[in-house]
Amino acid sequence: MRVVIFSGTTEGRQLSAQTVAMGIETVVCVATEYGRSIQQQVPGTHVLTGRMDASQMAEVLDRADLCIDATHPYAKEVSKNIRTAAELAHVPCHRLLRRESPLPSGCVTVDSAWEAAIFLKNTQGNILLTTGTKELAAFEDIERGRLYPRVLPVRESIAVCEELQIPRENIIAMQGPFGYELNCALLHQFSIKWLVTKDGGAAGGFDEKVRAAADCNAGLVVIRRPKETGESFEEIVEICREMMECR
Repeated sequence: MRVVIFSGTTEGRQLSAQTVAMGIETVVCVATEYGRSIQQQVPGTHVLTGRMDASQMAEVLDRADLCIDATHPYAKEVSKNIRTAAELAHVPCHRLLRRESPLPSGCVTVDSAWEAAIFLKNTQGNILLTTGTKELAAFEDIERGRLYPRVLPVRESIAVCEELQIPRENIIAMQGPFGYELNCALLHQFSIKWLVTKDGGAAGGFDEKVRAAADCNAGLVVIRRPKETGESFEEIVEICREMMECR
């Protein structure tokens, strides 16, 4: 049996470890070299690196028995391409859902980074952006000195910050996960008044950010998660197990 996992989350890596343990040939597709370095911590997987369109994904799915979309909850276009590719390749596709977090009362909720930027433009104080470099351009109309993006410590992330003229002393290049204490330290160090985040769930450190913002008197702006359907981690594991037993 051969499974192709399009990954970009902790759950995707954990699932690949489970499928390898079941004796399933496991191909894991990641977008970046950083993702590859993390995925290679799971022995027994064949890792493909690079961003792909639907037709390229369909080629990877050739002769696969199962396709799993374990990409980030906010990667809407990628998930759309994966579904299209699975249809082209005539391979069953399942979406692995990350469990949502309850949103705290009093937080500001928006549907996109652009809406977050519109709201924050009319506020005062420094802003900690924990939404990744893909969303950074949405905040270009806000005074650069207010922006403190927390990004991965890789050349590409730093380059995006520099292109948008973020002051170098404002760039927080660190690799997560980030605990409550570290979040609090950053909020204090940079006098943060607003923290912008996505609902990345427990694996994305969402609860730790919520607690830190509340205890450090920082406003919390949450970009809502897109609505989608799929199965839980446990359900996906059971699907793989049942398919393996039927062979």
